Amino acid sequence: MQSTMAVLFAVTITFAVLFQLALAAGAPWGAYAMGGAHPGRFPAPLRVAALFQAALLSAMAGVVLARAGVGLPAWASGAPWLIWCVVAFSALSLGLNLITPSAVERRIWAPVALVLLASSVVVALGAR
Repeated sequence: MQSTMAVLFAVTITFAVLFQLALAAGAPWGAYAMGGAHPGRFPAPLRVAALFQAALLSAMAGVVLARAGVGLPAWASGAPWLIWCVVAFSALSLGLNLITPSAVERRIWAPVALVLLASSVVVALGAR
């Protein structure tokens, strides 16, 4: 179960990483992020932030995979405590996506955030 949930987390977060990379590259999807405050292309500072977000999300996938023993064995020593950072970030993400003023962002990203939270909790609570 833990391995399956880790793979589910990694696959799901890959979509979010690709979305962030697209925003950073100038995709006109600003209405679907940051509360829809910047429809169209993000301004340069937010495009840099999207790159940072993509890197952070990728690292989170690595932590989850390492914790489940599915990949990145070099990260295994830090994974037991880092997984709780992933869980906390996922919970915060779900909360923010539930209260965003952008209805379209809420419809798209709240379910994604829920999957990320649920799967990271399963991995965090699983025994290695």
